[in-house]
Amino acid sequence: MIRFLQTDNRLTKALFIVVIGAASVGMVIYLIPGLTGLGASAPDTYAVVYPHWYSRWFSSGDTVSEARVEQMTRQELMQQNPQYANNDFIVKLYEGRVGQQMVEQAVLLQVAQKLGIRAGNDDVRQYLQSGPTGQVLFPDGKFIGEDAYANLISQRLNMSVAEFEENVRKDIVIRRLQSMITAGVTVSPQDVRDSYRKQNVKIKFDYAVISSADLLKTINPSDSDLEAFFKQNAARYARAVPEARKISYFAFTPNDLPGGLPQPTQQQIQQYYNDHQSDYQVPKQAKSRHILIKLAPGADAKTDAAARAKAEDVLKQLQAGGSWTDLAKKYSDDPGSKDSGGELGWAQPGRMVPEFDNAIFTQKIGDIAIVKSQFGYHVVQVEDRQEAHTQPLNEVLPQIQAALVREASAQAQENYARTLTSEADKEGLEKAAAAHHLEVVTTPPVERNGVIAALPSSTELLTKAFAAKQGDPPQFAATGEGYAVFQVTGIQPAHAPAFADWKSHVLDDYRNEKLPALLNQKTQELADKAKADNDLAKAAKEEGATVKTSDLVTPAGQVPDLGDVGQVAPQLFNMNVGAIVGPLSAEHNGIVVKIDDKQEPSEDEIQKNFDQTRDQILDERRTDAFNIFMSSVIDDYKKHNLIRMNAKNQGPQLPGM
Repeated sequence: MIRFLQTDNRLTKALFIVVIGAASVGMVIYLIPGLTGLGASAPDTYAVVYPHWYSRWFSSGDTVSEARVEQMTRQELMQQNPQYANNDFIVKLYEGRVGQQMVEQAVLLQVAQKLGIRAGNDDVRQYLQSGPTGQVLFPDGKFIGEDAYANLISQRLNMSVAEFEENVRKDIVIRRLQSMITAGVTVSPQDVRDSYRKQNVKIKFDYAVISSADLLKTINPSDSDLEAFFKQNAARYARAVPEARKISYFAFTPNDLPGGLPQPTQQQIQQYYNDHQSDYQVPKQAKSRHILIKLAPGADAKTDAAARAKAEDVLKQLQAGGSWTDLAKKYSDDPGSKDSGGELGWAQPGRMVPEFDNAIFTQKIGDIAIVKSQFGYHVVQVEDRQEAHTQPLNEVLPQIQAALVREASAQAQENYARTLTSEADKEGLEKAAAAHHLEVVTTPPVERNGVIAALPSSTELLTKAFAAKQGDPPQFAATGEGYAVFQVTGIQPAHAPAFADWKSHVLDDYRNEKLPALLNQKTQELADKAKADNDLAKAAKEEGATVKTSDLVTPAGQVPDLGDVGQVAPQLFNMNVGAIVGPLSAEHNGIVVKIDDKQEPSEDEIQKNFDQTRDQILDERRTDAFNIFMSSVIDDYKKHNLIRMNAKNQGPQLPGM
């Protein structure tokens, strides 16, 4: 679907910012060691936060439920990593971070309540109209209506309006708390000037590079040196050759099933169709195309009129038989559809911005009209429309047959594998295989992470084989194209290799161990020569280094072989032109630098960006101040045992997304 018209992504992000925003203001709790308390809680309780010491006796704390943590985790994943939103394992990993943010929210709300900070229904409505959801919920200042509002909240966040607005209220309260705590934070004019100069000073420099990759090749020890290194590091190589196992197996594919692949009956097909009616529901939808004449929000009347006139001209050309493909490429400001004749495909109600959505579901099919939205003027044509309906059986018959064949085949293969495994346990692999015209294969020793080349996939077989003992009864494992019945017939324990067999690995280890000292030595020699003669190019030539020249860069700039200049070598920005700096170490290279040019921002430039810089510094200092406040509050809550975590939630957690 086309980015310009979709409300899904933008609206969901806006709504989610409101819901999770309050829990993310400080971002401190999960960074503070020892937050989690001890003790058992109700099964659905993630944590309880108590406002006072005596609240524990009356069980009158604020509860963060497991269900709510899971819901918020899935919603956050849907925004940032949608491919994992329904992966229960990934959700569990991320729940720790989201849960801790929600505990933080509970603490902040209690602190705000003690300080008398409140938010009412009028505050909520004002926030929804003027905040990140305003353009969607109040397009052109007009509310979309209670029903549409409720549907959006339900569809995007899976919650009721009351729940959503309660989250908005909490967000407002916490932001007011943050404003109160950071109200005294100030920035002096000199701080602003110094900060802008520091961020925007530009330098250009020559730099000589000694490459680790090149230097590594110069480390060429003798065989006796390598053998001595091998002996000195005997413990490192004691189990260098991993355990390997010989496996005897025979395999079959679906083509080997007795009687061939099972075919579904008409009764099974009908039953499957009846049981999966929801899968064949086609929602109401419309197919359309458009040409967008973009108009910036708040454009003046003259600009608006020019955009409208351009849209009308495009409309006339289309009505006169003009090509959608040619005109979209020439005029459309929608990069997602202009190269495909403005085609938007099928869309369900509520998926487009309101004005466009209304047009494609009311406009006569085939007609072309002009519609104005927050993005500008759209020349729109509805190509087709469908009412909600259920696909008939004859339309979905091929996919039902395929699904039933897959299910029946998978079950038949597993049953056959169990039968063959039972026979192999009684008669042995050879006899069982021969009875079914299959062949036993014995692998050479295979490592745990190795492969059995003759099988499409040997992952499951090797996992089971390395969990078994030699001589254990036969087992079966999926191979990607059927199953294999196998036994472990030999085990080669992990052991130290002979030097001759491991020589190439020893050489790599030797070089990697010697490299850092050699790189430091060579870079120091390069720096000393360059400084002594005040000639970087000459020193680089003598030391075999490569000289390169940077562009004019700020501290945020990136330079090849050096990386982020402000992070790797911030001292460069304090040097005068002509200074030679080094040795530096960056991205596995040795670096020596000579400053060629330095440009300080002018006073006019500083004044032009004064307000923006001041606001940036204020935001940073307010965040720091609030984090310090939060750290103090958390310490106090911990000291008085006012945060009680469910013990089962104290396992490993991810530090961030």
